[in-house]
Amino acid sequence: MKKWTAAAVIAFLLLSGCSQKDQAKPVKKAKEVTKVEKNAKSENEFPYYYPLTGVGSETKTDGRAVAVMINNFPKARPQSGLNKADIVYEILAEGDITRFLAVFQSEKPENIGPVRSARDYYIDIAKGLKALYIAHGYSPEAKKMLNSGYIDNLNGMVYDGTLFKRANFRKPPHNSYITYENILKGVKLKNYSMDATPPAFTFLTKDESLKLTGKTATSVMVSYFSHNIFDCIYEYDSSIGKYKRFTSGEQTIDLKTKQPILLDNIFIVEMDHQLIDSYGRRAVDLTSGGQAYLLQKGKVNEVEWKNDNGRIIPFKDGKEVPFVQGKTWVNVIPTKPGLLKSVSFNVK
Repeated sequence: MKKWTAAAVIAFLLLSGCSQKDQAKPVKKAKEVTKVEKNAKSENEFPYYYPLTGVGSETKTDGRAVAVMINNFPKARPQSGLNKADIVYEILAEGDITRFLAVFQSEKPENIGPVRSARDYYIDIAKGLKALYIAHGYSPEAKKMLNSGYIDNLNGMVYDGTLFKRANFRKPPHNSYITYENILKGVKLKNYSMDATPPAFTFLTKDESLKLTGKTATSVMVSYFSHNIFDCIYEYDSSIGKYKRFTSGEQTIDLKTKQPILLDNIFIVEMDHQLIDSYGRRAVDLTSGGQAYLLQKGKVNEVEWKNDNGRIIPFKDGKEVPFVQGKTWVNVIPTKPGLLKSVSFNVK
């Protein structure tokens, strides 16, 4: 009892001291609260929040996102910079090959790549996030979009050997890289603005994320067609509260630092895919909405996806489903064979 009494007295004195200090400070004018600040606040409030992760910051978090096309061919692994991405979109390019659109805003990686060629549906996703688009090469449809000024972009077809550098430890087309410093050089060269902050996603508070419900799913495998070269597995590590990603049995890590990709949201969406030429290029329907799975904190829920002004958002019962604060990976799979055949869970 003496210990509890002493502790109570100390706590009272500390609270009194804090109260007196707070009263002595001049009252600051309330600033406008943005959508991300409303939805990402936790028990430890910050004055600013990153729009694509919901993570709090003591300094301003505005500024344009950069969306980079990254190679996922086996000879391009492990990649550089993926561990710094706020959100990554994985979609089929040609045949059974998937490619990544890695979006950076809260963190700026030193080196990014290997960089690969543009596709029109990746460009539309970048456009929805008001991002600067980076690629090396393009499909005929993507080339028309880029040449029309549809989106601010830097392309290795123009800047190969200058802004984009070729690594000597890999062979083309798996060796094109760009540094963040060179991206900013390209921005200056093209007179682009980096002021357009991406629209904010909605996020759970940290307390809310601890109360998530759903089926317990310790791992999930996303299959792309019959072979496993591009299949990916996400395993939930309860000790750190994050998902680890694996492809062909190898953990997805950063080439230089060997840091693993650690994720907070796995969003698996089903979209209509149509073949459009003899090379196996595709048109992907980003607008119609459809079925999806959302994995968070070791739980999985069936949801829907909708296109909200260019952004792919989870919905359930007509309401937007918030993300957990942190990094997100979006796997886009074709409606044929669809979610039931392409996604398998270790569910409890």
